[in-house]
Amino acid sequence: MASNRKETPDFFEDNALDPVETATGYGKRFQKDAPPGSSTANKGKPRPAEKNAANTVPKKKAGFYISATILERFTRKFYELKLAGVGIENKSTLLELALSFALDDIDRGAQSRILQRFGT
Repeated sequence: MASNRKETPDFFEDNALDPVETATGYGKRFQKDAPPGSSTANKGKPRPAEKNAANTVPKKKAGFYISATILERFTRKFYELKLAGVGIENKSTLLELALSFALDDIDRGAQSRILQRFGT
């Protein structure tokens, strides 16, 4: 006797698998396993940027030429942090924080690791 069961997947099915959830192991199906900084663990909670929306400083677009190696390393690190559940909103936020640390280091004067690289 032939089966009446449909063999083709229904792409509009309510409980279809989400490829990102399946690949990362986080999401609605895996809610209890979501890392603390992930979007599924914080469902309904305001994101850090939303909390401080009234305290935002004006931003300006900046364009700089950097080596392809540094850019690839930066991009890879950004996505590693995102997958680890770190609450980084976007690459601009990571770059702004890294640049802030670098400028703080330069302000240290002779003890600055950055200035030591330039031989000063």
